[in-house]
Amino acid sequence: MFPQFGATAETLSKASTMVFRIGTDAHLYDDPEDANIAPLLDSKFDSEKCEALKRLLALIAQGADVSNFFPQVVKNVASQSLEVKKLVYLYLLHYAEKRPNEALLSINCFQKDLGDPNPLVRAWALRAMAGIRLLVIAPLVLVAVEKCARDPSVYVRKCAANALPKLHDLRIEETTPALEEIVGTLLNDNSPGVVGAAAAAFISVCPNNLSLIGRNYRRLCEALPDVEEWGQILLIEILLRFVIAKHGLVQESIMFHSCCTESYQSEKDGSDINSAFEEDNGDTGRGFMPELANMVSRCYIEGPDEYLSRSSYMKEVSSGLDRSCFVSGRSNDDVKMLLQCTTPLLWSHNSAVVLAAAGVHWIMGPREDVKRIVKPLLFLLRSSHASKYVVLCNIQVFAKAMPSLFAPYFEDFFIRSSDSYQTRALKLEILSFIATDSSISSIFQEFQRDYIRDPDRRFAADAVAAIGLCAQRLPKVANICVEGLLALTIEESLIGDIVCMDGEINILIQAILSIEAILKQDPLAYEKVIIQLVRSLDSIKVPAARVIIIWIIGEYNSIGEIVPRMLKTVLSYLALCFTSEAQETKLQILNTAVKVLLCARREDLWTFKSVLSYVLELAKCDLNYDVRDRAHILKELMSCYLGKDLEGETNSLPQKDIPQMLAECIFRGQRKSISPEPINFRFYLPGSLSQIVLHAAPGYEPLPKPCSLLCNDLHQHLNVVQRREGSGEGTTNSDSYETDDPDTLSQSANEESTSGYSSQNSISGSGGCDEPGSESEDEDKDNADPLIQLSDVGISNKKEKEVSQLGSDSMEELMSKRTLESWLDEQPGLSDPNLSKQNQNQARRPSANISIGDIGGRVKPKIYALLDPTNGNGLRVHYSFSSETSSMSPQFVCVELIFENCSTESMSNVLLVDEESNKGLDSADQSLVMGESSMPSQNDVPDLVYMEEIASIEPGQSTKSILQVRFHHHLLPVKLTLWCNGKKYPVKLWPDIGYFIKPLPMDVEVFENEESHLPGMFEYERRCIFTDHIKEINSDKDGSSLTKDKFLLICKSLAVKMLGNANLFLVSVDLPVASNLDDASGLHLRFSSEILSNSIPCLITIMVEGNCSEPLNVTVKVNCEETVFGLNLLNRIVNFLVEPSITHL
Repeated sequence: MFPQFGATAETLSKASTMVFRIGTDAHLYDDPEDANIAPLLDSKFDSEKCEALKRLLALIAQGADVSNFFPQVVKNVASQSLEVKKLVYLYLLHYAEKRPNEALLSINCFQKDLGDPNPLVRAWALRAMAGIRLLVIAPLVLVAVEKCARDPSVYVRKCAANALPKLHDLRIEETTPALEEIVGTLLNDNSPGVVGAAAAAFISVCPNNLSLIGRNYRRLCEALPDVEEWGQILLIEILLRFVIAKHGLVQESIMFHSCCTESYQSEKDGSDINSAFEEDNGDTGRGFMPELANMVSRCYIEGPDEYLSRSSYMKEVSSGLDRSCFVSGRSNDDVKMLLQCTTPLLWSHNSAVVLAAAGVHWIMGPREDVKRIVKPLLFLLRSSHASKYVVLCNIQVFAKAMPSLFAPYFEDFFIRSSDSYQTRALKLEILSFIATDSSISSIFQEFQRDYIRDPDRRFAADAVAAIGLCAQRLPKVANICVEGLLALTIEESLIGDIVCMDGEINILIQAILSIEAILKQDPLAYEKVIIQLVRSLDSIKVPAARVIIIWIIGEYNSIGEIVPRMLKTVLSYLALCFTSEAQETKLQILNTAVKVLLCARREDLWTFKSVLSYVLELAKCDLNYDVRDRAHILKELMSCYLGKDLEGETNSLPQKDIPQMLAECIFRGQRKSISPEPINFRFYLPGSLSQIVLHAAPGYEPLPKPCSLLCNDLHQHLNVVQRREGSGEGTTNSDSYETDDPDTLSQSANEESTSGYSSQNSISGSGGCDEPGSESEDEDKDNADPLIQLSDVGISNKKEKEVSQLGSDSMEELMSKRTLESWLDEQPGLSDPNLSKQNQNQARRPSANISIGDIGGRVKPKIYALLDPTNGNGLRVHYSFSSETSSMSPQFVCVELIFENCSTESMSNVLLVDEESNKGLDSADQSLVMGESSMPSQNDVPDLVYMEEIASIEPGQSTKSILQVRFHHHLLPVKLTLWCNGKKYPVKLWPDIGYFIKPLPMDVEVFENEESHLPGMFEYERRCIFTDHIKEINSDKDGSSLTKDKFLLICKSLAVKMLGNANLFLVSVDLPVASNLDDASGLHLRFSSEILSNSIPCLITIMVEGNCSEPLNVTVKVNCEETVFGLNLLNRIVNFLVEPSITHL
């Protein structure tokens, strides 16, 4: 090309490649180490940093290890350049697991970037934090995801949804409820892009929690057409599972006929369904396959493995579903909405979306509307080869269960020259299922004209097998098929004499196998076919084909009149050829000779006996041990026939012995009537990977049990109704509705806590901790001051007059309106434009701020066991954390020890010391160690301020002591050594994070001011169920007690539980003021504290939702600048609130 210019095709190709690479970063992959990367990373210019980072990523793509640059890359994470920041994040994601310690150094930068005004930066930071899969930062990632799930940017919320599966992969059980709440929030999002990512997170995090879908079902259906394509696939699967779990299957679908009980089928639908399909198709008996459809539906619901294993030993037991598991698709709005929103997706550009939508209509659509999936699926056959194969695998299932669907479109399944062998095999099988009396002629012409003559002889053998299948399914064309197969057998046998090819041999064997399958249906009608096969036996030299023909001779030796007369000649021929036959042919000749002898007539008995004896003698001398063993076995079994004379056998019936009975049982068994073979197909859900590979792929789950979700909801609803009826509630239950949306809960909680009344006489928790079980405590309990004294109500007189003017009827109507709006996840009062601002203020739930009495005597500290008498030779040691503050150092925690002598002898020299500092010291030096270590130096703070030695403890006596301990971590214990009577006992003192803080007195105004300065990343929430109050409410036998007393009992239970497990200051309590006196929603408790080590404030808010006599939904909120400490304290509070109140001894 252009030789005058000295240019060739190769040089021009290189030139064009260079031109296209201009302006791109492709040169980095040619020689990524052509520059010094380290100086570029330390450069002051962002362009040079980008160049170095791109070279590092190019080396990573080529498989090089560049982790040695990790420290230099990490320090660039705080760069202001978006391009540099993005490249650094990509590098960190790749090496975070290899260098976890260095990766943790960048967590603060990630947290800072989460508050960046640029949504791209926030999304990158969240993606980087989620990609660093370390258990240490899992709480931080959870908080970040919770905040980003409510981000105003759609892209950030989508990244939050994508981070949920990564966080769930860490397998932290404590985070599962929080993850499910975030999934529910994201599913309620208005952006289709976020909904698609939330659907993927739902399948990974909580695929069985279908109650999350019920709250947003209609919104998800409406957003389905706008979701991205791969999100549509997951969302369709979720919606389908929800509808089946809640409503069951559809009565008008094919699943109803196959899954309902047998009696109901025969009475209602058996004849109607078949007749309907026959009318649609125009051919009888081919519209609907009840047995196959039954198996398909069963495999969808139970799974193929469970269904096949159960059906193998429970064939006589009907496993039909109850009629209550079905719903009418015409009257159910959820089913109609699902079918309506998936109908446009049948014509999607994505093949997987089309298959998912077709699966919904196949399972839930009415029978007359299932045909709408046919044309979209046929249109997909024009796509790529891979997509075509997947579509054909699913069409194969549809065609097996309901052949009339694709019967009119049989021409679309004709083979094309560009089809792969796998695609051709699927098309042949589909054609054999959908063939009808009207289309079989065209299909046969296609088979005989092109497929059997195809150069790919393996495919030609499959075409011959398809002809046999068509003949078995359509008896009217069986004769034509047999004639064609016989002609093909003769032709292939002649070709086999000339050229011996594996493909030709396969065709010959497959043709004889197809003839054999057709013979089984009616052997008497095909006597001439058997004769023709026998005549062709001499020309067929393929051992496998000869074995089939010889088996047919032995199996049908008594059919008709001509076949029995041919047996002498045939057996004599086989005996003469015995030595030259293959091994499998010899074995079949032996079996056939035995079968013929057992069924022989009297006049032919001597001839067949002689042939069998001759063949057995030849087989006993054969070189193959299988043939020799078979000959010895048959000779022993047939000894009763071979060892008797003909006259003696015919004159008197010999007494049957065991070998004779065994031979007749094996070779002379009655041929059973042809019955359909058991179906052992494995069917999986349409569009799933399991349907392609024909086994359960990882992650595959069958459909849920029909109406399983409805049954669970009914049980819960009945329990609630019974409780309300038992408590005598006859009024409206409009306030009993709840919403699980965290946004709504937090918003309502902030709106309800409106009062600012301060408590001047409030004190902190456990002021005096008496020994548990003492009588003085019980006596003082009855004379103690009330827990809570109502001092004022946070409602003005003006509002009271306005509420009183409304009247009871209008108030109930207004509250019902507000409840309905809250249930619809709307802002109360905004749906009705006619509602005035005055009524809106009245509809808001008011609250009363109350003062707190002295509850120090009501709080019992939690007691732990340090040493039991069994291990301590009679010495029992308990400990509890004290609310006192150490005077030595803020790092010390005060622990109260209780020593008790449970033995009959006195104990002396009782001392508790640090294990590490006293190794190797004997008891004689203990006093010296104690004296030298009692005062800490200024430079080094010890782990323990030692207690004074207890000289002696008499039997039955107990004594107390205060120990000051410095814990290195709020989860790790301190190892101590207990000395008693000169013996040492190693013990472990476990910390409690609730006492790593001290009370911080403040009023409500200061609390709210401090709380407003700790939003965003410094605010954490978790929800739990609180049940301690139920026992106290039920134990109240006085029926005249007001409902207000239930509020006081709840306040008492919560306050005592909090102050008994953590060193807190109770700031205030807000009681709800509402018409429904049993509704505790709006009850707030506020606690304040500060961390001992750094005096950072830590604020705790308890928000209550639910009825007083039922388990309460409690939301715990912690505001603290120390993120890790705040999260661990939050988990600790939730754990002890859930635990029932017990006495620790």
